[in-house]
Amino acid sequence: MSRSAHPAGPRHADVLPEGHYFAPPADLNALDPKVWARTVTRTDTGAVSVGGLDVRALAEEFGTPAYVLDESDFRARCRAWHQAFGGEADVFYAGKAFLSRAVVRWLHEEGLNLDVCSAGELATALAAGMPAERIALHGNNKSTEEIRRAVEAGVGRIVLDSFQEIVRVAHIAERLGKRQRVQIRVTVGVEAHTHEFIATAHEDQKFGIALAGGQAAEAVRRALKLDGLELIGIHSHIGSQIFDMAGFEVSARRVVQLLADIRDEHGVELPEIDLGGGLGIAYTSDDDPREPHEIATSLTSIVTRECQAAGLAVPRISVEPGRAIVGPTAFTLYEVGTVKPLEGLRTYVSVDGGMSDNIRTALYDAEYSVSLVSRASDAEPMLVRVVGKHCESGDIVVRDAFLPADVAPGDLIAVPATGAYCRSMASNYNHALRPPVVAVNDGAAKVIVRRETEEDLMRLDVG
Repeated sequence: MSRSAHPAGPRHADVLPEGHYFAPPADLNALDPKVWARTVTRTDTGAVSVGGLDVRALAEEFGTPAYVLDESDFRARCRAWHQAFGGEADVFYAGKAFLSRAVVRWLHEEGLNLDVCSAGELATALAAGMPAERIALHGNNKSTEEIRRAVEAGVGRIVLDSFQEIVRVAHIAERLGKRQRVQIRVTVGVEAHTHEFIATAHEDQKFGIALAGGQAAEAVRRALKLDGLELIGIHSHIGSQIFDMAGFEVSARRVVQLLADIRDEHGVELPEIDLGGGLGIAYTSDDDPREPHEIATSLTSIVTRECQAAGLAVPRISVEPGRAIVGPTAFTLYEVGTVKPLEGLRTYVSVDGGMSDNIRTALYDAEYSVSLVSRASDAEPMLVRVVGKHCESGDIVVRDAFLPADVAPGDLIAVPATGAYCRSMASNYNHALRPPVVAVNDGAAKVIVRRETEEDLMRLDVG
């Protein structure tokens, strides 16, 4: 689906208020493999299946809304990232995208490391058996308790995000009789081509220590002097949902220059460089993400070239894909409740979830796709806005898309590419119950995160 200037006047209700034409897909029953999990297919019955299971059966057994996650696709993407670097880099799955004990076990079994950024994520990782040395702790304001728990557990690295944190981690490590491996997160001044709130390498934001003004160099000086710290490298992260590798090239060049400056000043060549994550996925057919092997080749080439130019040994690279692994592996399954046509505009299709299970549309103006999945349809395309049931006009799941004109209450529709950040950012707004995460694999389904109940809500309400 794409937006363009309207070529010849209105067609049905497909003229957006801003005067653009939103072209319907050639076949509403088709499922673009770029945006759907790998085992998703439309069967001879017209319904969609995933992992060999009919979505109608999944809705009957587990209810809606529900996040449906393709385990085999998740594992395949883990392997693709691991193999792309051929053992020459460390792949840290960014747990903030979506984390559960089952996911941790899958990561462990597929050979990936794990990046966490809170005590809760750390507790989940350790409870599920991830070796502490394969865990990295992030965060711009880690509490002393979070740092203490991480150092005691023996995490492989803590990413230092401020001058205060340099001292804080060193003090806690010394008190525990340990020397903690750390990296320093720097902001490199790269303006990533992404939403303002998910661009994280320009100076005017809360993450990291700026290269500008010599701040990062001073952070290195302080870290190297402290007995409780073992400075192993520099960390950089330029943003999220990025398709253009140009930003990574600029970031790598500036980080390598910092490594060269550290060598010249201190006689030390730091052995690691972490380029973060943020690689984009396809939410709509217009998106064109890169494959892991392309990303690995590009990043490795960039770092190697810059190090050779600076006369440095090539450090070990780390990357942190989160969305790029889990995002495409899941979709959210909804039941249609109300269909409300607005003449000359669009039709509002209300579902039994909304911004409580996917806040990204409201928060980032994110775009998604949607399909009718409980049956096939030959009806004409109808411009729709998929909305939730919450008391907010901004409660939008899919802003503009096409569904068959005969979509009706009781139909099942699904929004693909919701594996990342949807369950992680889910809320209880209007006392909604957060949906379950149902993992499917080879004809079997299991709940890995159960649906919340009213009893769960009441258990926390102690007034």
